[in-house]
Amino acid sequence: MSPNNPVKREIALATDILKQRFGERLQTGAAVREQHAHTLTYIKNQPPDAVVFVQSAEDVRDVVEVCAQYACPVIPYGAGSSLEGQLNAPQGGISIDFTGMNQVLDVHPEDLTATVQPGVTRKALNVHLRDTGLFFPVDPGADASIGGMASTRASGTNAVRYGTMKDNVLSLRAVMADGREINTATRARKTAAGYDLTRLLVGSEGSLGVITELTVRLHGLPESIVGGVCNFPTVADACNAAIQTIQYGIPIARIELLDEVQVAACNQYSKLGLAERPTMFVEFHGSESYTAEQSETFAEIVADCNGSDFSWTANEEKRSALWQARHDAYWAACALRPGSEALVTDACVPISRLAECVEQTREDIQSNGLLAPIVGHVGDGNFHTSVLIDPDDAQELAAAVAFSERLSKRAIEMGGTCTGEHGIGQGKQKYLRSELGDSVDFMRTIKNALDPLGIMNPGKIFSA
Repeated sequence: MSPNNPVKREIALATDILKQRFGERLQTGAAVREQHAHTLTYIKNQPPDAVVFVQSAEDVRDVVEVCAQYACPVIPYGAGSSLEGQLNAPQGGISIDFTGMNQVLDVHPEDLTATVQPGVTRKALNVHLRDTGLFFPVDPGADASIGGMASTRASGTNAVRYGTMKDNVLSLRAVMADGREINTATRARKTAAGYDLTRLLVGSEGSLGVITELTVRLHGLPESIVGGVCNFPTVADACNAAIQTIQYGIPIARIELLDEVQVAACNQYSKLGLAERPTMFVEFHGSESYTAEQSETFAEIVADCNGSDFSWTANEEKRSALWQARHDAYWAACALRPGSEALVTDACVPISRLAECVEQTREDIQSNGLLAPIVGHVGDGNFHTSVLIDPDDAQELAAAVAFSERLSKRAIEMGGTCTGEHGIGQGKQKYLRSELGDSVDFMRTIKNALDPLGIMNPGKIFSA
């Protein structure tokens, strides 16, 4: 963009004023700016003009007030783990780095709630809670920030039992586009007072307001946790086992699918030694007798679905190794083709269509000669693929993007969604209207009403 461009001049003025306010906590170096834009998967890095490292809600208000005065874009940054370009600054602007707002402000064990700043990561919160007998259950794999998880409506391995971020955020404080900080609700477990602004902001990807504080639900640590692993002759058999488990009402805590390509990757990366067949990792929470009973019932389902080698253990070290391998699945997949980049995509369908959708996706991968491991939170019909490509090969990139488009359309046609948990960002915008129709017009109306200058993370969810 030309330095004579009026938009760029306004951003430069805002940056100069914020530099006077924040001093060395405002950085404009190229490396820092690039680190605060999209760094995962194939989406092009579009850095902001500056990064402000905030330490308080007052800092956030100051940034947004100045940016509103000069119509300067504002892009929130938590841990940098989002996958659909939510961190990019297509129009330039100011990135607000929340890593310095990382305090657990209050814990109310009797109410099963905690109040935190947005930069607290999920692992840090659970370390803080370890002596209370409570834990925060939403686990997307990456050690994401709680604010970022709320912004993208994150999910993860525990969602089948404990729900997603929309189920586990009670209230928020957020700075809106005019610089005012609002509180969306109280700590009460339910309310009928006015519009549900909490749910409006959860999943809005920073496009309506900037989260400065969250009150989240906590859960009691189970008396017994049992983890298990089993394999199947086909992915369809594994999916059918997941479907039956949910339909029978077994309150399983985690049920994760890895296809044989992903199992091979995890064996190599995490030294697991599993049979390279479609595999499921599972976990049960409850009393010792309860987890034993549920494990036995699940074993019967596995056998009915042609599965084998089901083994389970309450040993924490063995369970942790299994789930760490699952959380490292992305890096394991990338290691299958050194030097490649992963085009990561996700879809979610009604559980009854899961086996069909996954099988069609596998056929698509094979018929197009792609290297694309599959993993999935199959208890809620959600699965992911990581298409490994040479980022400098335009033909490979085009083939991967075309595959992602077919997967999104396939999921929508089956009554599902183009994104179960990664969000829309930049990467999934083209599918939003085919999924939700005229609802998109009302979303734009809300966006325009709350952010008339279009400064809040522009170019995400909708095109700029």
